[in-house]
Amino acid sequence: MPMKFPITLLGWVALFSAHNSYGNTDQACLQADVFIANATVYTVDEVQWTAEAIAIKDGKFAFVGSHKDAQPWLCGAQQHWDLTGAFVYPGFTDGHQHLEGVGRRTRSLSLFGINTLAATLASIEQWSATLPEGDWVLGRGWIEREWRDEQRFLSRHDVDDFTANKPLYLPRADGVSALVNSKALELAGIDRHTPDPSGGRFERDENGDLTGYVLARAMDSFRDILPSETDPYIKENLRLGMAANAAMGWTQTHDAGMTWREVSLLRELHREGHMAHRVYIAVPIAEAQLLIEQGPERSDDGLFELRGIKVFIDGTLGSRGAALLEPYADDDSLGFMGRTTQAELMPVLDQALRKGLQVMTHVIGDRALRKTLDWYAQSWAQLPQKHWASQDLRWRLEHAQIIPPQDQQRLVALSVIPSMQPSHAIGDLNFAPSRLGQRRLRYAYPWQPLLDRGLRIIAGSDAPVEAGDPRVEFYAAISRARLDGSRDSGWHPEFAVSRADALRMLTLWPAYGAFQEAERGSIAVGKAADLSVFDTDFMTDKPSNILQAQVLLTLVAGNVTYQKNSLE
Repeated sequence: MPMKFPITLLGWVALFSAHNSYGNTDQACLQADVFIANATVYTVDEVQWTAEAIAIKDGKFAFVGSHKDAQPWLCGAQQHWDLTGAFVYPGFTDGHQHLEGVGRRTRSLSLFGINTLAATLASIEQWSATLPEGDWVLGRGWIEREWRDEQRFLSRHDVDDFTANKPLYLPRADGVSALVNSKALELAGIDRHTPDPSGGRFERDENGDLTGYVLARAMDSFRDILPSETDPYIKENLRLGMAANAAMGWTQTHDAGMTWREVSLLRELHREGHMAHRVYIAVPIAEAQLLIEQGPERSDDGLFELRGIKVFIDGTLGSRGAALLEPYADDDSLGFMGRTTQAELMPVLDQALRKGLQVMTHVIGDRALRKTLDWYAQSWAQLPQKHWASQDLRWRLEHAQIIPPQDQQRLVALSVIPSMQPSHAIGDLNFAPSRLGQRRLRYAYPWQPLLDRGLRIIAGSDAPVEAGDPRVEFYAAISRARLDGSRDSGWHPEFAVSRADALRMLTLWPAYGAFQEAERGSIAVGKAADLSVFDTDFMTDKPSNILQAQVLLTLVAGNVTYQKNSLE
């Protein structure tokens, strides 16, 4: 069950009596746990897009409608909340996140949000100075595309002087490349003669010397020698991640690649009553066999669900690891595939069909996307449908940043769901023109063209790669501009979406992407009472004001999991 708090709501949430301005009524009173009034409610229900009052009973919406029609619920509710000045939305869902990393970010070296190379290196040096000789320098979040002084990948030469006896491992914000120092290379037994692994690369300079920048499967050599972490440490990261998410207004996250170890620890948190939001889980393909053997798993309360297999095909655009059909505009490389080979993938796709498991595949480049669609279609053709557990597959493409028009139509024909991160676009578009050239930008991050074809887009943040903030994701989806409102040529503002669709991307469509649209994703009678409450009207206010909005209240199944004001 979610964490339960006493409903002693202060400040902006005031208890009020049934004998308030509504007056008495002769109608029979209907029992509810909570009655909410005086807020602006956006339901994402096509029959009734807005409402004035909500009643919640047994963790579900029992009434959604006007003040006038709410009278029987007003007099029969145990709690009455006056949310005057607040704006209520269906519970926001982060459709692509990494929960343990979100929690870890709160207690390790975080390089997120630092806007210069010089300040990034100063932060690394300051952090490393606090560590004893021999200890690992660990953290995450550097991202050269945001630096204002110099935009280049970090190298071991930047950090070796102050980390000579301290091995260093710092993943870039994307999590699929990292900086290591000379000490880490030495401990891993890697030198200039070490060949690149399949599906990865040790970056080298013009003389063939290692730079310390490693991509994709090349990172595995260092993960194997990192200090071991205890179960309590990982478990606390998961708990802290959920707490941080609830404070952002998230009521569910889709975890795109949770290890079995993390799954087991999350089960413990669920049994102990420490779930601050729902978690829908995909395990990495390397650990998929146990899921294939046991099949999907869902808790009775719907807070914990394991149904997906996360597949990794290519790298990222910023690192030039995304697999492209044509060479990069600023490099003669095509990127790389092979993080999962076709030979590794096809048997897993076959078993996913047989066991009713969802496949969620990381693809960024157009070549990776096209090959993945080919493999999806091939697996469906090879296994007769009578052997499928369900005809309703809802297989997904995670990120799907570069989609030529013919492949956009293939998504429709194959009923494949794009799971995209709006914040990626407004960051990536700082360098995408140089990586792709103007021609390919015409089908990069193509949100509105996909919607025009009738597709549903799942919006997510990819936290801790990005901030993991629904305000940023909504803003990016409707503005397609930097956080200061600026944009450059080639950003294609016509690909931005309407506010109504942005709201669906964070609510109803992620519910669909998790097979849950009948039970959550909109505010409608009978659905789970998940709510995200802010002090700002996302549907009418200036985009810049949305970025400053305050989370007032987060509810999961009718229980408060975050409140802005302290509770007594």
